[in-house]
Amino acid sequence: MKTTNRRDFILSSAALAGSAAATVGFLPTVSAQAQRTKPVRGIEGQKAPEITLDYWIDANGEPAEFSVMASRGKWMLLKCFQNWCPGCHSSGFPTLKAFADEFHDHPDVAIAGIQTVFEGYGSNTQDDVRKLQLRYKLPIIMGHDSGDSASRSLPATMVNYRTGGTPWLILVAPDGTVVFNDFHVNRTSLIEYVRANLA
Repeated sequence: MKTTNRRDFILSSAALAGSAAATVGFLPTVSAQAQRTKPVRGIEGQKAPEITLDYWIDANGEPAEFSVMASRGKWMLLKCFQNWCPGCHSSGFPTLKAFADEFHDHPDVAIAGIQTVFEGYGSNTQDDVRKLQLRYKLPIIMGHDSGDSASRSLPATMVNYRTGGTPWLILVAPDGTVVFNDFHVNRTSLIEYVRANLA
């Protein structure tokens, strides 16, 4: 498996140095001041932890399993969402759909959508996961990770990956290192970057 030199990619993209997320060209350039005041989110540069859920379904809605550790050696895209999240519907799901259509059957790519519920528990249910899978025609594994409304505890995926909410995208390199995580992404650049690294 070939890995594109990151420096070469930076030079060939519109990204500017300064933001770790910008180093792979997925985000618009962020000013140095904005970077200093932006809350620290995500675990970029760290190894992706396992995600243990009681609810995973495959593309047919049947019970399934997904393992971050078993996906080592592949490019891995994890997309966190909530059913009632407007941003998930306007940009998150279209990005996930475009990525899934491009790579869902590629042997060196793993994709999972995870509903990380930290609010609106009655509107972000397990049943909604399947409904969204059908609505967006997503041929991927999807899971449900609910926090606890009574204790106000956050879902484990959100805690372990330090996500900032939804929609949230995590890209993991074949060695298991998180190389990108944020709310917003340029889906064309994301797809091109992964495609280049699979060549």
